[in-house]
Amino acid sequence: MPRYLSMIRIDEQNAPAEGPSDELMARMGELIEEMTKAGVLLDTSGLKSTAEGTRVRWEGGELSVTDGPFTEAKEVVGGYAMLQAKDKAEAVEWTKRFLQIHEAHWTVTCEVREIVEG
Repeated sequence: MPRYLSMIRIDEQNAPAEGPSDELMARMGELIEEMTKAGVLLDTSGLKSTAEGTRVRWEGGELSVTDGPFTEAKEVVGGYAMLQAKDKAEAVEWTKRFLQIHEAHWTVTCEVREIVEG
């Protein structure tokens, strides 16, 4: 079965300062358990803020290294889920369920892409 990466994108500037509520974390735990039991979820995690990140860039034959925060970045990858699903439609359905457990004040976008095998 194909694998998919769901990249969870957030706007760090407008994300709730207090982070996810206890209720949201409980709903996430329930969904993660359901997805794991269904054999769909292979791995998932949140990422620390861009303030703690480092970008390594290759351009014109030169390497550059820049420590965060990256003020020009509006929408950043805040986490990911690696899914194994029968097709992209199934991966998208699971991703929709993940988004729908968030409270209305969250703005979250997930980009679902198939992983190239081999």
